[in-house]
Amino acid sequence: MSGFRVVIPARYASQRLPGKPLLDIVGKPMIQHVYDRARESGATSVIIATDDERIAAAATAFGAEVCMTAADHASGTDRIAEVARAMNWSDDTVVVNLQGDEPLMPPSLLSQVAGSLETHPEAEAATLAVGLDRVEQLFDPNTVKVVRDRSGLALYFSRATIPWKRDLFKAGIDKVQRDWLPDIYRHLGIYAYRAGFLARYAELPVSPLERMESLEQLRILWNGGKIAVDVVQQPPPAGVDTREDLEHVIRILDDHA
Repeated sequence: MSGFRVVIPARYASQRLPGKPLLDIVGKPMIQHVYDRARESGATSVIIATDDERIAAAATAFGAEVCMTAADHASGTDRIAEVARAMNWSDDTVVVNLQGDEPLMPPSLLSQVAGSLETHPEAEAATLAVGLDRVEQLFDPNTVKVVRDRSGLALYFSRATIPWKRDLFKAGIDKVQRDWLPDIYRHLGIYAYRAGFLARYAELPVSPLERMESLEQLRILWNGGKIAVDVVQQPPPAGVDTREDLEHVIRILDDHA
């Protein structure tokens, strides 16, 4: 994969874990672990995008490049678009969005999602997916599913169960077989964009599908854009949303310290 940039949007406010990016994990703030993973990906540059001076000060202290952004962005994509404008990146620059609560993200997935845009020049964005591995994920609305076409472009994302395996589901949930679960893909929330598309994103009208499903990526599809979806063999470790998640990550990183 040729050069790509990584932008890490980081907000201080969090309903479940206030100040989440600055929480300590084996002697470093969480945002530093995320930054380190991004640096290991081979990215040309890594920028932390925030509207909070505390996060900016912590990031500057460990040597990160920081871009201060507006506080009223509706989404992480809008925040990244502001960074792309501020950096004056060319339209064909590939920008990877790495969430600030993913301290265990494998660096190889960052280069993979960036490379997907290189192999799909017709796409405005790229993301990743992995086959389901648990029956409970089928009907869990927090597990977003994605269906691709034969070239690997997204047809649709949904919190519902798609595709619906009619004959198998007709037999009842107790008859579901694990061997066909990997045929249904779970979306992984990591994206790569072209900077030129980011400049246009804010002008796209919000789609009714986006409102119904509360899935931002449907805005791209509804407005005629294309999203490449690369399949990975193993899902990355979960990010940090709760205190239990934080303790789990601490145990993992403590064991590898």
